Amino acid sequence: MVQRYEEQWAFYEQLRYYYLDHKNAIRSRYKRMTLKLLDYNDRSVRSEAFLRPPQFEAFEMYVFVKEFLNNEPMYKIFDDWRKRRRVFEDDTRYSRGQATLFDMGAEKQTEKLFRQMRDVSESYPNYIFALTMGLGKTILMGTCIFYEFLLANKFPKDERFCHNALVFAPDKTVLQSLKEIPTFDKSLVVPPEYVSVIDQNLRVHFLEDTGVTLHTLDDSDFNLIIANDQKILVKKRRKEVTPTERFFTMPSGLLSTVYGDDADDAQNDADLMSNQRFAKLCRLKQVGVYVDEAHHLFGSDLKKSLSDKMSENSLRRTINMLDDALVEKGSRVVACFNYTGTPYVQNKVLPDVLYVYGLSEAINKGYLKRARVLGYEHVRSEEFLRQAITDFWKTYGETKHEGLLPKLAIFASRIEEVQSEILPAVERILADLGIDSDKILVNTGDPKQTKAEDIHIFNNLDNPNAGGNDKQFIILVGKGREGWNCRSLFGVALDREPKSKIFVLQATMRCLRQIDTTQQRATVYLSQANFDTLDTELNENFNMSIDGLKGAKPDKKVWRVRMVLPERKVKLSRIQRSYSLERRDDEGSIDFGLDTINLGPYEAHVHEKADIARDVSIKEIDAELDQGQMKYSQMTLVGELARLLGPEVSCLSIERLLKESTESTEKVLSYVNKHNEIITDVLVPRIFDHLFRVNVKKKSVPIEVSLLKPPKDSEWYEFSASPSLVAKQGDAKYDNLDVKSFHADTYCFDSKPEKELFNQLVNSNEDIAEVYFTGMFTNGQSGLTIQYVDPESHIIRNYYPDFFVRKSDDKVELIEVKGDNKIDDAIVQAKAAAAKEIADASEIEYGIIAGNYIMKHDVSGMTLEEAQQRSIAEARSEYSDGGLQAQINGDEQ
Repeated sequence: MVQRYEEQWAFYEQLRYYYLDHKNAIRSRYKRMTLKLLDYNDRSVRSEAFLRPPQFEAFEMYVFVKEFLNNEPMYKIFDDWRKRRRVFEDDTRYSRGQATLFDMGAEKQTEKLFRQMRDVSESYPNYIFALTMGLGKTILMGTCIFYEFLLANKFPKDERFCHNALVFAPDKTVLQSLKEIPTFDKSLVVPPEYVSVIDQNLRVHFLEDTGVTLHTLDDSDFNLIIANDQKILVKKRRKEVTPTERFFTMPSGLLSTVYGDDADDAQNDADLMSNQRFAKLCRLKQVGVYVDEAHHLFGSDLKKSLSDKMSENSLRRTINMLDDALVEKGSRVVACFNYTGTPYVQNKVLPDVLYVYGLSEAINKGYLKRARVLGYEHVRSEEFLRQAITDFWKTYGETKHEGLLPKLAIFASRIEEVQSEILPAVERILADLGIDSDKILVNTGDPKQTKAEDIHIFNNLDNPNAGGNDKQFIILVGKGREGWNCRSLFGVALDREPKSKIFVLQATMRCLRQIDTTQQRATVYLSQANFDTLDTELNENFNMSIDGLKGAKPDKKVWRVRMVLPERKVKLSRIQRSYSLERRDDEGSIDFGLDTINLGPYEAHVHEKADIARDVSIKEIDAELDQGQMKYSQMTLVGELARLLGPEVSCLSIERLLKESTESTEKVLSYVNKHNEIITDVLVPRIFDHLFRVNVKKKSVPIEVSLLKPPKDSEWYEFSASPSLVAKQGDAKYDNLDVKSFHADTYCFDSKPEKELFNQLVNSNEDIAEVYFTGMFTNGQSGLTIQYVDPESHIIRNYYPDFFVRKSDDKVELIEVKGDNKIDDAIVQAKAAAAKEIADASEIEYGIIAGNYIMKHDVSGMTLEEAQQRSIAEARSEYSDGGLQAQINGDEQ
């Protein structure tokens, strides 16, 4: 029954649904800096954001458990969810897409699952992010660490944030790939104004070799320590303690007299020996542990590594001991974040899984190559190689992708096998096909056979200028595991059965990494035994079959979009603002309005439900919890306000303003000491408004902008869209409409209402002279941009209206199409306000039309104001009454 429950209700899915259903309320609890980081990486807000959607979604969930769920362990989160307690009490669609959980008598199931999760829990939170190979777990990990350090720097007393990060890699190959964390361009995932904060404070320690000493300062912050787990592991002492060792560890010995007793250097009752690195780690504070490539230990080994507390040399045991040592010093392991390739162990979901993006989904969404898998039965080794190489050359040849030649990896089981069988056979086969043997590269890991130059070439297979790109047939021993990334790998050949069955899966996945903007297809050549092994391993580790590697038929294709001459330019007005600060006369007292502010977001509550199986009311009780609030005196509060307000406001002035305020200093202190956030949210703004006036001067500046700029270094732009949402110049339905539209030869719409509105306008016999779809050009291709202030993060962003319409009387309209459920969204309203201001200054008209109304009515004969009023009224009516169906329609748009 429990297994059935897990399959039907994966908790990580329900947690994701809850986040999406309550996103606005959840974000209201986030730090302002957090909102800026999230929006910077959200492609729906910032089209040029670097993170892929799966990476961003994982980052969203990382922040969600950090700032909204306060780093609670997964078993406690699950317990609250199943009992509808605390934050989950208002989750009316409790099990999304299913009947209500408790209507199905699942209380016993959830209790068993809860106990399973609790039994493997640790004293610190443990989270698993399962993103399949090729989705960028290393960049995601770096983004999470940079987020932690920025928030820890801004809020040093908030114990939810990590002040130091320890990253574990399973082996040297993966260890090398982790160098990307401190070296990649941080501005790709961090707003530029925050990058310098990281660069100035980050201390990187890369423990590659056994002899490398960890040089961290005791109690220091922002150390990023990257190590192979074997370089940190705590091990049981196997040999008898010598007199010399006993002398150096005696508490009363000479060295102890000189240096003093140090608990970090003492041996405990189990006679454990920790290396120097472990001892240094124990002197840091607020450590976050990041385990990279946890799926390197596929199968039961992963489960054992994560949960077996008694396993000697277990990585989990080392982390537990680190937490114990830190707790003794008043610190702790903030959390352990495991980044794996799969949430499954032997077809069962691991506990503590927070986010999953699986192999099948990644292939279907085009984040990885599709693959065909060929199994050869009763075929000799050389004939297998001949079949594989011949098919590979026929299929891929020398067709380049992103300037890179396609490559085939041929795996051998032993080094001796390479020299005696595989290399001679490959040379003969290439000769028969008329292919130069210089295209062969051998990497066995043995320095006698693989020279330094070969290693350099191997590390640059994806570099068109470093020699590696010329190699197309790569013979390998033991390089199928994580850490070896080659996007131009289009094929894998594995004939002999390896010792480890999981190696077949790992080797297969090497050729799936994405290349090109269009999804490519790789080919995997296996013996029949390895074919069967792959099918079994896919089922156990990804809950899919070999057929899943083929991928679903893509519903989108890539379109080359060319600008149609002449370049269309339009005249608009930009609004320029100048600000000046004027000191007010310091008269009267300040009313901070403390009795009227909403304290809900600041207060902690306990929610009690008498019976989880029945629909009974929930009692809310104020919780007297110590949430790390600093206790201010009059002097320290004045000092903090002076620091925040700057040198223009003296401490004496602040002290007087507090004393003469409507509430008095004592009352202000009583509120502040309960909720420190009131200082920045209430006191600082009210004092500033009392002392200063901000004067704003606006003026309109006429400008000319291009609706579509010529592409740089190319003849076209590339867009991805479903064929049903594309309009092409020259299509029969658009004959003789070139003078009326198509400033680009192809329009790729995001929704059916957008395309429907275009068809209505372009085919209208009314007074429409020109109509151009501009909403697709959101990445700097168009000059038709409107700046607005994001109401949540308060960052200036760019907005691109969907349509530019010119009437026959030369009047201009900017039109936006929106899903019915988005009409009253705060960001949509902020965009509309900014666009309306530009429109008024430019003497043009701006309006929003709801999508469902467009699908029901021909709006081409209406004025824009009429279409806007009617569609919005209908959308608000249907969304408030019909609710769910309006939301579904809006989501589709």
